[in-house]
Amino acid sequence: MKVLPTLVLILAGLLVGGTWSLIKQGAPRAAVVVTGLLAVLATVAGVLWLLPGES
Repeated sequence: MKVLPTLVLILAGLLVGGTWSLIKQGAPRAAVVVTGLLAVLATVAGVLWLLPGES
């Protein structure tokens, strides 16, 4: 299914935007770090899911 990796990458984009928004609002560092890590994990997961491999 090609829809799931796309949804994960969309989630990653939302998390990146959320991280940026938290930084601009002066949110606590822990919230920024957690949101940023989730964004990185979602991005890596989405990209790895799209790589060719065993079916």
